[in-house]
Amino acid sequence: MTTSPTGSAAATPPGAPTTTATTPGGLPDYVGLHPGEPNVMEPELLSDPYTGYGKLREQGPLVRGRFFDDSPVWFVTRFDVVREVMRDPRFVNDPTRVLDSTGKDPRAQLIELFGIPEHVAPYLVETILTSDPPDHTRLRRLVSRAFTARRIQDLRPRVERITDELLDRLPGHAADGVVDLVEHFAYPLPITVICELVGIDEADRHLWRQFGAALASLDPKRIGATVPGMVEHIHEVIRERRATLRDDLLSALIRAHDDDGGRLSDTEMVTMVLTLVLAGHETTAHLISNGTLALLTHPDQRRLLDEDPALLPRAVHELMRWCGPIQATQLRYATEDTEVAGTQVRRGDALMFSLVAANHDPRHYTEPEKLDLTRQPAGRAEDHVGFGHGMHYCLGASLARQEAEVAFGKLLARYPRLELAVPHEQLEEQERMRQPGAWRLRRLPLRLNAQS
Repeated sequence: MTTSPTGSAAATPPGAPTTTATTPGGLPDYVGLHPGEPNVMEPELLSDPYTGYGKLREQGPLVRGRFFDDSPVWFVTRFDVVREVMRDPRFVNDPTRVLDSTGKDPRAQLIELFGIPEHVAPYLVETILTSDPPDHTRLRRLVSRAFTARRIQDLRPRVERITDELLDRLPGHAADGVVDLVEHFAYPLPITVICELVGIDEADRHLWRQFGAALASLDPKRIGATVPGMVEHIHEVIRERRATLRDDLLSALIRAHDDDGGRLSDTEMVTMVLTLVLAGHETTAHLISNGTLALLTHPDQRRLLDEDPALLPRAVHELMRWCGPIQATQLRYATEDTEVAGTQVRRGDALMFSLVAANHDPRHYTEPEKLDLTRQPAGRAEDHVGFGHGMHYCLGASLARQEAEVAFGKLLARYPRLELAVPHEQLEEQERMRQPGAWRLRRLPLRLNAQS
């Protein structure tokens, strides 16, 4: 769930900052300077991360590489090792916990690279996604009630109504019989749901799409101009809501702050809103678009859903494994010298979990390259790391899964003749965004009632 250039659930910023010098081909000029240490910006890893990171996985469970800013990093590639390190408390999110007295927070360089004014930097780097216990535990406890199994189940009728409304409107968005599913369905569904849950008024929701687009652009001028206004907007929303509290998550956060300021600071309240809204729709939007594309290009698997809609929960798990939108995590840092899968890791070393490599690890899966909607055992805990693992497991995973189940089920039932409006190869070439740590489509042009 990507939220910002410096604090995201993905290893991104999804691309190189435009202030970095580039080669004539558009790559940062440091890519390729370290033989044997692949950079996340290398074309082989951007154009086909499944093959690229798969080759690294076969080199070893830990492979020395370079992050997009050319800093050294360990790629953790194999399923069992990824899960093991994810739940190991010796590896932390906050790099300041492993710096010596002369060390510099590596996030400071990112703040500078992306043109983010220093006075708003804390709102992007001091979040629930970048924190560790005890702060992480305290922050997660404040919002976890909104994401309990019962609360998510109670939301399902509303998710279904929103989905039906969006599907009703799709024909009206079509041009020459073609509609963009990303723009008119995959994004509006999760952003509407999370905004209602948090308490963002409908009139303000278009701003959040703009905020997300600006952060994903990786344009320092655009980001630098957007972040201060985004932070001020959240402050204004909080001020207005404090005057008229409601039954929503934002009001609950305000009560927690006002009743006991030690539970939630002003900055933390703003970052919590920012994180929940942005992270709460980005992942789901691209899971819906990636998953729809996968189903349309695997008619045998689509047919399984047509014949047995009860397969949907298992199907969503498999789609998250096979074509999940988050392919790498933010960095973790070793708090002590240790050995991981036979490799010596030093205190302060950065590690990046390659989810795309782990989720296609042949040591764990039979025919991992095959899309098999029956792969996930019914009623069993999920057998993938698409939503993470351990204490930092995605807070909104159950909501994302529910939204995806409803979206796929209703979309395919409403438009049984749905098909791609352009050839699959052309779609991948023109609409797939080449971003380290993420797998996203700009557009997904479809024909709703294609002639058979």
